[in-house]
Amino acid sequence: MTTAVRTNRLLALLILSALLGLSILLEGCNDRCTETYSYTYFEPVYTPLATIRAGVKQESPRQLQGLGKIYFKDGYLFVNQPGEGIHVIDNRNPENPVIKSFIKIPGNYDLAIRNTTLYADSYIDLVALDVSNLDQVTEVARIENAFISYNSMGFYATAENGVVTDWTEREVTFDESSCENIRWEAWGGFRWGGGIFLANAASFDSRAAIAPGNSTGIGGSMARFTISNDYLYMLDGGNIHTADISIASDPEKISSQYVMWDIETIFPYADKLFIGARSGMHIYDLATPENPQKISTYSHINSCDPVVVSGDYAYVTLRSGTECQGFANQLEVLDISNLTSPSLVKMYPMHNPHGLGVDDPVLFICDGNDGLKIYDATDKLNIDKNLIKHYKNIHAYDAIPFNNVLMLIGEDGIFQYDYSDLNNISLLSHIQVQDE
Repeated sequence: MTTAVRTNRLLALLILSALLGLSILLEGCNDRCTETYSYTYFEPVYTPLATIRAGVKQESPRQLQGLGKIYFKDGYLFVNQPGEGIHVIDNRNPENPVIKSFIKIPGNYDLAIRNTTLYADSYIDLVALDVSNLDQVTEVARIENAFISYNSMGFYATAENGVVTDWTEREVTFDESSCENIRWEAWGGFRWGGGIFLANAASFDSRAAIAPGNSTGIGGSMARFTISNDYLYMLDGGNIHTADISIASDPEKISSQYVMWDIETIFPYADKLFIGARSGMHIYDLATPENPQKISTYSHINSCDPVVVSGDYAYVTLRSGTECQGFANQLEVLDISNLTSPSLVKMYPMHNPHGLGVDDPVLFICDGNDGLKIYDATDKLNIDKNLIKHYKNIHAYDAIPFNNVLMLIGEDGIFQYDYSDLNNISLLSHIQVQDE
């Protein structure tokens, strides 16, 4: 047999093998891709930007419903109702808080207050409100298009469509008849035809899917807005935006910088910012306040991560859950005496911790469905052995300790406790949440 004949036979064999393999691949592809599935389809509902921007106004008091962020300033509580606006509560007597009014702010999730100006997000805009007279709150300024990422599903505002403000739900039969790959997103679905498909509609939270020397107030540990002197710092997607608010009626966004895609919370301490992320804690220096400079990052396992700071220690809670993409439920105590190299002091297991607060030496942990836990944190190595009080029959989301009063927010409403005597902590008041 000649070399040419052997070569031709070998070539024919290779071609036959390739065709056979392709046939098997196509058959397998057909077996895999001709299935018909039923999904829940959510089609976005858009609202024009002009309508959104004309929607800020003060209204009569509302019942608390679906509570979000909490902020305290000059005897008043400002409580966010996600996507809707802010409840104003007269808390000068914490034994008898009074819901005073509701500030309607479409697409609002975060807030911060300096002097008599309240700053709040409204989808893609930053809104400044004059709260010097809480009976007549008025909008005094607005930075349009201040934010890029205004919802967790990756939909962006456009001049033509406006912003996504709601979702229309229906069942759709989807025929995967081609062999194209469907790219599932981290939120449990995939995009198609201008909307989103979910295999498990029960996991879909429509509100979350459109959600994110001067006198300043106090925010909770879940905050994404914070103020330091003349500057407002805001988390947006993976970025931190800085706005000069020295002139209340003319705020100016002056810088933006990328931190990490998974940043979630921001906490000011001294001249530093502590930014909690799913993958760790980032520390920024405010020596140049208009452009914060990164000092270091402390990395941990992937989990939701609010942080509070007192002295040389930072307290970080990690929790599991669908949105957190992690499995850890714990408290971490970090030594930050060397800001360039934070180190773990000790880790304590928890149930499903959310926000937290510290009023040295007292540490407050909002442990989700396991309630509120109050510790003496003097001994950082034995915090678990120094539990002062455990309120089990409430859901605890976030808390602000101030002047011996703990203001706590959760699914059951707003609870306030007097902790001036740690041996006799007492409930001062409870504002219930109305069922949705």
